[in-house]
Amino acid sequence: MDPMGFEDQVSITVEDEEILSLDSEVNSYPSNPEQFEVFAKNGMTIIDEENTEHEVIKKCFLNGMEQFGKNTNVVAIHRNSNSSFTGKARKETFRIFSEAVAKKSGGDANIKYAWYGASRDEICEIMSHGFSRLRKPENGQEPYGLGVHLSPQNFPSDGVSSSVMDQYGFRHVLLCRVILGNTELVRPGSEQFQPSSNEFDSGVDNLSSPRRYIIWSPYMNSHIFPEYIVSFTAPGREVSRTRVVRPNSPYMKFVSLLSMLSNFLPRSRMVLIFKYHSEYQANKISRIQLIRRLRQLAGDKLLTDVIKFYRNKQIEARTR
Repeated sequence: MDPMGFEDQVSITVEDEEILSLDSEVNSYPSNPEQFEVFAKNGMTIIDEENTEHEVIKKCFLNGMEQFGKNTNVVAIHRNSNSSFTGKARKETFRIFSEAVAKKSGGDANIKYAWYGASRDEICEIMSHGFSRLRKPENGQEPYGLGVHLSPQNFPSDGVSSSVMDQYGFRHVLLCRVILGNTELVRPGSEQFQPSSNEFDSGVDNLSSPRRYIIWSPYMNSHIFPEYIVSFTAPGREVSRTRVVRPNSPYMKFVSLLSMLSNFLPRSRMVLIFKYHSEYQANKISRIQLIRRLRQLAGDKLLTDVIKFYRNKQIEARTR
């Protein structure tokens, strides 16, 4: 069942050019708190999309999605609040080990941001109890040692491949701080499970341009600190290679929508809707922000009823 209550594909044409897809973009916005309630229970707080922190992480994520970034939609970003006793202890543990590795490595702990994709349940388990499992290579791939494998900040697409769609159609990845210290090369097929000597702290698949960080299992809860959860929707690789087909159902011009809404909404709300549309045209707010505010002012039920009424009238006119 669609979590947002929109049963049909509904599109609005803005000035005959910009398409607002209420079936994809609106439905992906987390207006239902149940979708992310489990994160809140595990000490995560949602970051407002207008917050600079949100924008920086979103940009980093989408830029690193390579050819899939255009069709990827960031739905929500949560921050680890570290408010519980356990959360504070884990943060302090990370700080202590950072200082220890820095002292050992000549002053630099080599801390990086890295991505870790998983199912929602595994991510919640990590946030509650820490890392507890080591994955086996998928699709016949050779192992790169026995440890927790993360993707560098610039390559979230590698971590996304391990994410799993939840019941709401969302995928999730962790953005973690990772203590790398002195890294050593780990070759494919290796069954290494700890540093080869006291000189090293972690492994990589390439010393100059790594696409994989390997944190050995003894250090997975002292050298990895989960800081954010990025929730998103993205097409499968097979979908991204196909031509995008526009829906055949009639488009509704934004001016037509406003004209119909004016019969139901008070003037004060219509003034605000026109104001937000002007801001969208001037690139002051994003498409999803326009949709979000339109929904807040008009309500999902009214929007659905108006657009369905318009569609039915257009279909009737075509069949006469």
